[in-house]
Amino acid sequence: MNKSYFLPIVLLLLWDCSGRQLADPVFKQDGKTAIQGYDPVAYFKESKPKEGNPKFSFHWKGADWRFSSEKNLESFKKSPESFAPQYGGYCAYAMRDGETYETDPKAWKIVSGKLYLNYNEKVHGFWERDIPGNIVKADNQWKVLPLIKTNP
Repeated sequence: MNKSYFLPIVLLLLWDCSGRQLADPVFKQDGKTAIQGYDPVAYFKESKPKEGNPKFSFHWKGADWRFSSEKNLESFKKSPESFAPQYGGYCAYAMRDGETYETDPKAWKIVSGKLYLNYNEKVHGFWERDIPGNIVKADNQWKVLPLIKTNP
């Protein structure tokens, strides 16, 4: 078999993967705490961002998640995927382009029962101009983004 056929394939694979950064499955600004310590359940149950308390914490997907109450902690433990922000807590607007940017817990929205965070309020405004379209694009990018494997 002619080895010259393999070179273009290898180059194509390298080119295709070279623009992708590795991403942690959960954004942690301090390297360990999800959503900068905000309670993910509070967005759903209190319709606002609320800081969590370190005494109510749970380790999941390589991150420490904090909650404002024991009740919220227990709700998260039962179904973390129901409360965790989309795209690991990375900016939803940036994810539409396959980028992983930090987020501001106060720039948020729940759409169809899912929590989305954005870089800041200004970026959140751009994201809201086409929420359905941005979600479709970001969902597709999140599926192909190379993630770093972590322990649960």
